[in-house]
Amino acid sequence: MTSWRLMALPINADLETKKVLKALPAARAALAELKGFALTIPNQNILINTLGLQEAKDSSAIENIITTHDDLYKSELNIDAFKSLQAKEVQNYIAALKKGFKLLTDTGLLTNKVILQIQEVLEDNKAGFRKLPGTTLKNAATGETIYTPPQEYDEIMDLMSNLEQFINDSAMQDCDPLIKMAIIHFQFESIHPFYDGNGRTGRIINILYLILTELQSLPILYLSNYIIKYKSDYYRLLQQVRENNSWEEWLLCMITGVVQTAKETIGLIEKIKKLMFDYKHKLRDNYKFYSQELLYNLFKHPYTKIEFIVNDLGVSRLTAANYLNKLADDKMLRKEKLGTANYYINEELFNLLVER
Repeated sequence: MTSWRLMALPINADLETKKVLKALPAARAALAELKGFALTIPNQNILINTLGLQEAKDSSAIENIITTHDDLYKSELNIDAFKSLQAKEVQNYIAALKKGFKLLTDTGLLTNKVILQIQEVLEDNKAGFRKLPGTTLKNAATGETIYTPPQEYDEIMDLMSNLEQFINDSAMQDCDPLIKMAIIHFQFESIHPFYDGNGRTGRIINILYLILTELQSLPILYLSNYIIKYKSDYYRLLQQVRENNSWEEWLLCMITGVVQTAKETIGLIEKIKKLMFDYKHKLRDNYKFYSQELLYNLFKHPYTKIEFIVNDLGVSRLTAANYLNKLADDKMLRKEKLGTANYYINEELFNLLVER
């Protein structure tokens, strides 16, 4: 256990080392490519929904909240009797992510008020910042305490106020926004301001900070899948900053994550775009009821149901059922029964998201 004490920002250390500066151009280029490529999807809600659901699943899995793609997508059908507790928690994550994106878009700021509202949706409570001592971070395997975050409410509030200023004031630390993102993530996870949901809230802050700094325009660059792959390194490097002030390796880890994730996301968007193009031509050439709204409905989520078609297309339940049943008969969708209701799966989209 370390006696290291968390200090207010900015960081007084050599952050822009040769290795870090060498790694940044590739990350900025990958982000710029992703930002531009995302604009080629005609309905960007498709990306926010499909990629956001995947991120919700991955980010929750880091905290050992495990759900299957099937359970998650069923939960989005809003049939309460068939929602697992894990799927509900993952569903809260996507709701919190969308809430944060809307608040950031509306205000142009990423404040503590926004962070508190994100965590409130995520955890479905109003506990707010920690007021009681006793929180420690332990090694899951040994039970050993590896880090004790600030315990007193006043200190937590002071550090969060300082972090809020650091996030929104670029003059506080003159460095590349990707370096700042890594510092913000480290600082938030080290303050550990909430009783629960710190990791998931911190990963939403990462996404929103990229939008705040205009490196992205949509919440689609998610590091959770990368963190899952390198989970032990991620936690080890966080702790090395605390114990040894080893910023370089931590910054390189986060920058590498941005590069890898941006490239993977571009590849996934390319596949979604091609699949949409194929579906568009099949629908347009073979079905008199083709519309863009129908195409968007089939791609904003792998599962759909009659009510969703009614809402999106403005048609009757009977008409919506006829559309979906015809597409299922022709193997464009797969029809399944859940309780007394039917739902319809875009299997090719489902498989794209699962194989990621």
